[in-house]
Amino acid sequence: MSRPKTPLVPSKREQLTKFKIECAKEIGALQYIKENNDHYKGDLTSYENGKQGGPIGGQMVKRMIEMAEKQL
Repeated sequence: MSRPKTPLVPSKREQLTKFKIECAKEIGALQYIKENNDHYKGDLTSYENGKQGGPIGGQMVKRMIEMAEKQL
């Protein structure tokens, strides 16, 4: 079962996009985010797509955990 593409709070979509761009910039993967790279990726394997986008999501989670820990 796939997850919905909309954030839990739709009004925060723009902030999430900015956060994703910031995280991608930190790890040097800015060329892989959808907002900068709208070309067709259907010819790539899931392994290749995961290898490119996975580190961005991982960095986002790492940063969110750090922010939550600071609030405690």
